[in-house]
Order: sequence, then structure tokens, then C-alpha cells
Amino acid sequence: MIAIGQYNDLRIIRKTEEGLVLTEGEKEILLPYVDVPKNAEIGDNLNLFVFMQKDGRLQATSKRPLACVGDFAYLTVVDETEDGGVFMDIGIGKDIYVPKREQKRPMFRGDKHVVYVFLDESNDRMLASSKLINYVEEEEIDLEEGDEVSLLIADRSDLGYNAIIDNKYIGLLYTNELFDELNPGETRKGWIKKIRVEGKIDLSLQPMGYGHILETKDVILEDLKYSGGVISLGDKSSPEAIYQYFKISKSAFKKAIGGLYKDRLITISDHEIRLNIDHEAE
Repeated sequence: MIAIGQYNDLRIIRKTEEGLVLTEGEKEILLPYVDVPKNAEIGDNLNLFVFMQKDGRLQATSKRPLACVGDFAYLTVVDETEDGGVFMDIGIGKDIYVPKREQKRPMFRGDKHVVYVFLDESNDRMLASSKLINYVEEEEIDLEEGDEVSLLIADRSDLGYNAIIDNKYIGLLYTNELFDELNPGETRKGWIKKIRVEGKIDLSLQPMGYGHILETKDVILEDLKYSGGVISLGDKSSPEAIYQYFKISKSAFKKAIGGLYKDRLITISDHEIRLNIDHEAE
């Protein structure tokens, strides 16, 4: 069976004036000559993206789309329609339609939005929606606190930034825990900070747990040795200064230097940490 809006394994069965005709065993799909790979011959098997044309015919392309059905992606609006819908560039020469009813807020030519790509059940044509909350999974969340995940920054909210997690869930990065500027469409590595009873997910851009603190202690210790035994950061340094230097939160920094102090490896002042002399000589 053909999976529309996905990659399919297809076999070339004949040539026509328009292009090559391929099949998965049941339906026939046109591959225009402009998209035919070099040296492709009848009988060859190709893995190609398949979509539905306006006239209802199936067409394949060797171009790589920016998103498949079931994906969240950051796309650009390239045209508007009189009924308030828009078309977005999906990278294959055929744009994807976003009906007005599927727009979280009005879209205009040149805008960029994170959208979800799906099939219209009535005609099998690809559509997109910026109402992301309608398409993420909210039950049976297969994640645990501390898990490393892939994030797609979606949009800004009153509390921070919404992000798509592993192309499946949605979570929140809180503004007061961020030290980098984030932009919609940006991809980041993240970690699950907390999964709430109601299924809401809190995110972090930094690893969670004691293992991260042990790793951070090693990084700070090595940096101290490299810096001549002194770093101009301490208990009262600003979170921004700490993040700019080590790319960690102030909380993680204080836990790490607290551990180093307890191990008698450093001394700490308000704006400085210093490697102890006996350790510096090692």
C-alpha cells in the first residue's frame, strides 16, 4: 500500500511521455523526467517521496521534502488565498496548504511557523496546521525525568518557549531558566526536567541529576588547571556570567563547586574560585 506523504519503495515498470511509471505492486505513480535519477532503468527499485496532485494522481519525487506526514517542521509561507488559507514551501516544488481553521494565528506571506503535517482524510492531500497542541501526544508519555531528548523550538508563551519533543510531545522551557536567546524553528538538545500529573512536561537545556554534577566538577577542575588555578566566578557571580563561561546554570555551578570545596580541592569567595595549592601541583 502506498503511504502518501512518506517515502516508498517503488519499482520502475515503464516509460511515458511525462516520465517514468512506478508501482509498489498495486497503484501506479508518475515520476516526472526532471526528477528521474541518472542511469535509472525499467526494473530498478527506487525509494521516493510520494504525494497527491490536484487532479488526484499520485506523483513521486527524488527531491527531499522538509517534512513528511506526521512530522513537525519549520516552514515558510509563500502564498495566501482569498479564504484566509496559505501555502507553505515544503521543498519539493509543490506547496502544502494550511486552511484558515488550522492556523493558531493568521499567517501571511513571508511568515515562518512550526507546523504539523498531516493527510486530509477526505482526499489524501497533505495539509499543515500551526495548532500544534491538537497533534501532540498527551497520554501514555514514554519519557522519564532526566531523559535526553531532541527539541524543536515552536513558539513563545507567557512563561517561556514551547518546544516539540522528539517529534511527538510538547513541553515548556521556562524563561527564568534560560541564558541563551531561542528562536522558533531552532533545534536543540534538551532534557526532561519534570512530567506533571496532568501530563505537562517541563524541559531544561541542561542535563539533570547528580551525574551531570560529577561531570561539571571535572570540567571546572580542568579549567582551573588550565587557567593557572584561578577563575573569576564565585558564589555571587551572576547566572549570565556563569552561563557565558561554562554553559551551565548557576544552580549547577554552585552544586559543583560546593562538591569541589567539600573535597578540599578549591577555595571559594564571592567572585572567585581558586585551586588549592597542594592539588595545583599534581
